[in-house]
Amino acid sequence: MNNEIPLEIIMWGERACFTRPEAKAERVTYPVPPPGAARGMLEAVYWKPEFRYQIREIRVLKPVQYVSFLRNEVTAKMGDPRDKPTPIDIVDKRTQRLTLALRDVAYHIRADVVVRPDVTEDAAKFRHQFRRRVERGRCFHRPALGCREFAAHFCHPSQYEGSLRPVPLTQSLGLMLFDIAFSENGDANAPLFFEAGLTDGKMEIPPLQYELLAKLSAPWKPRPRPSVAEDTNQEGEDDE
Repeated sequence: MNNEIPLEIIMWGERACFTRPEAKAERVTYPVPPPGAARGMLEAVYWKPEFRYQIREIRVLKPVQYVSFLRNEVTAKMGDPRDKPTPIDIVDKRTQRLTLALRDVAYHIRADVVVRPDVTEDAAKFRHQFRRRVERGRCFHRPALGCREFAAHFCHPSQYEGSLRPVPLTQSLGLMLFDIAFSENGDANAPLFFEAGLTDGKMEIPPLQYELLAKLSAPWKPRPRPSVAEDTNQEGEDDE
């Protein structure tokens, strides 16, 4: 982690479900989003291939409250979109599964911007654009709290009307998925786990996990710069 002031954002919503990997059939949630889910929320607000987010810390701002309900799901998976599309008969493949989710949640996420190798732009540029989008309530697509139907609201901490004090909760969360190290050919992707826990309502992410992820992941290859006619997000614009 670097010494720069981290990015900060508040995410909240009526429902959330961050499924534990050992609960495969019936969904059982963690009380706090894993680092990969938090990164996805930030990328929904602002994403560029020239950098990546490193989550420093996630704070739980509201008491953990669970709710259970049945949902209609399908037992089949979509095929590879590169192949001929295979339709799914939702009547034949439909099933009801129990979900143990969270209700009335709010999280304070703190993260760093890490510029990828061979990128000449300064990280301050991306931090400024992220903060500006958060303060204006703009995003590429609506962030979700674990599942697409659980939409999230977001704002800068200075705009949040609730309390920024984490809940007094300390507990072990067991193994939590940190991220997935994608190989260059896609045949040996490796999931990375870490021993997670809440201390006074805060979950800190070990920096060593990011070093391990960088070692196992395929090297980043910069994409070609688009032509002026193809570039819909010109330098200096707000990247809407």
